[in-house]
Amino acid sequence: MSRRKRVGVIGTFVWDVIHGRDPKSAAVQEWGGITYALSAFDAALPADWELVPLVKVGEDLAPQARDFLRTLKHVAPDALPIEVPYRNNRVELFYTDAERRSEVLSGGIPGWSWLGLAPLVRDLDALYVNLISGFELDLQTAQLLRQHFAGPIYCDLHSIVLAVQPDGLRTPRPLPGIADWCRCFDLLQVNEDELAMIAPDGMALAATALANGVRSLVVTLGARGVVYFAAPEFNKLADVRRDLASAPRTARAESLGAIRTQLVPSRVAQVPDGGDPTGCGDVWGATYFSRLVAGDIFPDAMRAALEAAARNVEHRGATGLAHYLRRELSPT
Repeated sequence: MSRRKRVGVIGTFVWDVIHGRDPKSAAVQEWGGITYALSAFDAALPADWELVPLVKVGEDLAPQARDFLRTLKHVAPDALPIEVPYRNNRVELFYTDAERRSEVLSGGIPGWSWLGLAPLVRDLDALYVNLISGFELDLQTAQLLRQHFAGPIYCDLHSIVLAVQPDGLRTPRPLPGIADWCRCFDLLQVNEDELAMIAPDGMALAATALANGVRSLVVTLGARGVVYFAAPEFNKLADVRRDLASAPRTARAESLGAIRTQLVPSRVAQVPDGGDPTGCGDVWGATYFSRLVAGDIFPDAMRAALEAAARNVEHRGATGLAHYLRRELSPT
């Protein structure tokens, strides 16, 4: 039998306490963080791929994290969350409207060092990085990862543009050295609030990103959809693989042609009453990358991602989400 291909997922398990999503109801507690992306991968990956979570979990929630992974069909048999002697990350989310919220972080799962990460990526074919806490990778570790990992790397910058105040409140902060970060990844995702901390506008970030090796930049816009910026030669993930094998991670002449860009509207014009936008960006990115590794061209992968994000709005939390995205009955 041929070996199943493996996609690694770097992120953080988070226990969410959600206020204001249901104004008339008490706070809701459930899994959040990387569990949304893992669920989307499980629903969208083809049968010849398996999922390898490269995630740490605090000893207080390690049994529950293992139970969650057991509900996913595509998780590799040898994959388990790495238990660490710290309190797991918890986030209180306070929604001010259907799409805007504030976050308060507690717990302290440490990020990866290259020494710890290196042996775990050797047999991977592709890698998805979601900086859920913002501390999963520092720049030096990301640079070493790019130097030693030959496969395509997708990154959602997520909370890297959020500082942590003494009371745990996450507040926006600028991200210096964005060109250095861009050189570490092939595909990049931000939302519009994160974009505002990085560059004046999407085209400015796209110019920097594509000049430094990124083949596709996507800015998620909530209910309005996504805007993509694509390098002239990028149509599918195989283009990235050829590029990795033949050129260094610096600006290339073929990347200096016209950037392709388009607004792709969402399937959901606005979050409906009772809908839940939590995790939509994570579901979008994981589905997009899943379909790219399956061989889809990027417009088809984006349509699948928009469909998955729209279905995520209809579902509460990450428990049972993979089944819902596959249109199956959830055992829970």
